[in-house]
Amino acid sequence: SGLSWEPHSRAVEQVHLRCTEGSLEWMYPARALRVLLEPNVASGQHTTVCIKPASDFQGASIYVERAGQLHLVLSEAEGAQPQHVSCFSSHSPQGVALFLQASPQRDISRRTASFQYKLLSNQSTAGPDFKKMALVEAMCRPCDNMELLMAICSSDFVVKGSIRNVSHDPENHMSQVDVSVQKVYRQKNRIFQQEERGGEWRGPIRTLLQCKVKKGGGDFLFTGNEHFGEAWLGCAPRFKDFMLVYQAARERGANPCEF
Repeated sequence: SGLSWEPHSRAVEQVHLRCTEGSLEWMYPARALRVLLEPNVASGQHTTVCIKPASDFQGASIYVERAGQLHLVLSEAEGAQPQHVSCFSSHSPQGVALFLQASPQRDISRRTASFQYKLLSNQSTAGPDFKKMALVEAMCRPCDNMELLMAICSSDFVVKGSIRNVSHDPENHMSQVDVSVQKVYRQKNRIFQQEERGGEWRGPIRTLLQCKVKKGGGDFLFTGNEHFGEAWLGCAPRFKDFMLVYQAARERGANPCEF
């Protein structure tokens, strides 16, 4: 909290964050805050950082430090856009430094500058913006058998279900697939939940607009990963096709994990 700082101090507060993903909440922003993202991974493979501001982001602007220069990532005016995700590459193996500059304010009213962050390895991102990051999860092509078998082992969510509806958001280049779930095999967080009325399990899955997802009948196995609390589509074969692939691999002893 900015209220805890000495009133006449001109020092910049430094914060070291060691996790590869998390969130930061800066209440009553005052002066400036330098945030060092230094994940405890020996390989130093995390080369891209993505940040997503909270919908009530107020009171500061975010910059990224590059070669001693500050580059604006998010202004206070942009913070109110809940879909605004900024990604940028790290040019230093030591980590990424963010600089939060408090906006001038005349009163002591409560403002909170908070955001989620996620560090991505160069294997899991194709470029510096969110659309490319999502492109790896929403591959817009059918997975081959090996990719499919690996998806059930390593995905953040694996569910069996059918498509209730598909909606498109051209402005943000996204589509949303509303899924009626028959069975949840795995989920990292509670994206797929049981409705109070009727007890049906449902949940939304995002994908890129360019994937041109359409509503189709029958049961599918939906797999994918989560970014900032949202499910992004990975492999999604028809369930009966998946079972044929899995049973054949199991008979050969070629399945990488038990399903």
